[in-house]
Amino acid sequence: MIVETTTGRVRGADGAFRGIPYATAKRFERPEPPKPWTGVRDALEAGPAAPQPPSRLERALGPMPLPQSEDCLSLNVFTPSVTGNRPVLVWIHGGGFSSGSGGQVWYTGTRLARDADAVVVTLNYRLGAFGFAVLDGVPPNLGIADQLAALEWVRDNIAAFGGNPAEITLGGQSAGAQSTLALWSSPRTNGLIKRIALQSAPLGMRPSTGEEANRNARTLEGLRDAPVERLLAAQVSVPGKPGSLEPPFQLVADGDLVAEDLIEAAPEGPALVSWTREELRAFMPDAPQEVIDNGNGFFTSDRLVKKLDAFTYRFDWQAPGNRFGACHCLDIPFLFGTHDVWPAPMLEGAPKGLENETGLREVWAAFLHGERPGALTPPKLP
Repeated sequence: MIVETTTGRVRGADGAFRGIPYATAKRFERPEPPKPWTGVRDALEAGPAAPQPPSRLERALGPMPLPQSEDCLSLNVFTPSVTGNRPVLVWIHGGGFSSGSGGQVWYTGTRLARDADAVVVTLNYRLGAFGFAVLDGVPPNLGIADQLAALEWVRDNIAAFGGNPAEITLGGQSAGAQSTLALWSSPRTNGLIKRIALQSAPLGMRPSTGEEANRNARTLEGLRDAPVERLLAAQVSVPGKPGSLEPPFQLVADGDLVAEDLIEAAPEGPALVSWTREELRAFMPDAPQEVIDNGNGFFTSDRLVKKLDAFTYRFDWQAPGNRFGACHCLDIPFLFGTHDVWPAPMLEGAPKGLENETGLREVWAAFLHGERPGALTPPKLP
C-alpha cells in the first residue's frame, strides 16, 4: 500500500503508515519541513520517541520500550482505506510534557479508525527541556510548535490517506489534552481544527510565566550542547512545585502559541470533554478517598464547559480489585481498543476481550462525524 505525500512516497501495511517524518529540527530550534526523499520510504515501524526519563506513572502504566532520539518528529496514520473523505482525529499523547510517544503500542489506531470510520493520526513532539525550556535565544514552546507542524502536515497530506482536511478533530489525553486546548486557543491554528476532544486535561494547571519557566531552566545553562544523557539528568534534577502535579517544564504563556489563560482565549466550538472517576489513583494509589475525590477538580472546569459547546462524560470503570481504580489513563485502551497489547498494571484483573468493547469508540465516532454523542453506557464485560 503506497501513498504519495508532499515529501515523497510511503509504503504502509494493513492501513497503517508508521514513522512518517512531518518535520525536522535541530536542538532548541524551530521545526522545519523534512527533506524530500526519492523512491518509496517504508512506513512500517514507529519512529523513535523523544528523549525522556522514565514516566512518573510507570508503576500504573508499565514501561515504554521504544528507542529514543532527538530526531523524533514523526507521525503515524491509521486508515480504513486510502480512498474516501473521512473525518480525521489528530491525537496528542500525554505524559506530563516529559514522557510518552505517539508510537506507543497502546495508541495503535487501527481499531479506532475502523470502528469510527475515520483516519487516526498519532504523533511525537519534543518533551521536557528539549521542548519546553526557556533559555536566552531559544523560542518557547518548541513542543507545541512541533504539534502545529504536524497539524499543517495533516492539512496538506491527509486526503491521500482517505481523510478530509476540513474535518479535523484535534484531541489528546492529559498533557496532550492541555496541548490541544492551547492550540485551539491560538490564532496560529485558524482554519486547521474543526473540533477538539479533551481527555483528562489538567485544566487546573495554568501555563508558566516566562519568568517561572526561565527560573526552572537555569540548571540547563552551559548544557545546550551537552550529550542527551546530561541534559536529561539536569532536567530531572529540577523540582516541581511542592504538592503539585505540575511538571517544571510545560506550556509557557507567550501570547502566540500559548495564551496566558487557555480557557479565556478558547473560541466557541464543539468539544468532547472527559475525565476518570479517580484520576489521582495513578499517581497515589493508596491515598484516602477524600484526597482522590478532591483531586478531580484539577481535571475539570465548569468555566470551560460553559465556554465551549461541550459534551462531557466521566469514565468510572475499573479492573476488579485493582488498587489503581478508575485512574488517570484507564480510558485510553477503551478508546483505542488496545487491551490485548497493553499489559498495564492498572489493567490487572480485567477480563479478557475488552479490546472488543466499542462503547467509548462509538461516542468518539459520533463526535468525529459532527454528531452529538449519545449516553455512554458501562462496558459490557465478556
